[in-house]
Amino acid sequence: MLEISDLPTLNATLNAISGTLLVAAYTMIRRGDIVKHRALMLGAFSMSVLFLISYVIYHANVGSRPFEGTGPVRVIYFVVLITHIVFAAAVVPLAIVTLRRGLRRDDTRHKAIARWTFPIWLYVSITGVVVYVMLYLLPA
Repeated sequence: MLEISDLPTLNATLNAISGTLLVAAYTMIRRGDIVKHRALMLGAFSMSVLFLISYVIYHANVGSRPFEGTGPVRVIYFVVLITHIVFAAAVVPLAIVTLRRGLRRDDTRHKAIARWTFPIWLYVSITGVVVYVMLYLLPA
């Protein structure tokens, strides 16, 4: 059974899976395989939703964990964290609109917004793992 203290690791894992599914979905759409692209994108979206639920549960129970690093790594951490937070807030509506347009086969509008959504969503997925590593693994 998962404990509250396990949720940061789960969150990083869900971010990593989401990022992997995003890259696979991008590969499939470049190959013209819409069916696989759709399935992978629904998987990436599902992982992101599970992440958000787990993230809220964790922070509602534990709060924030302070970063203990000093010197240049502290600056790097906060640059990564701040950009991650800003893009994470932006990607929620972007992903919903992009997914909705894709599912409705509004291909022209889907493609237009996906050009923005994909790199932002991928950045958020990757930096989510980076923040986890810096916050939970580096101090050890």
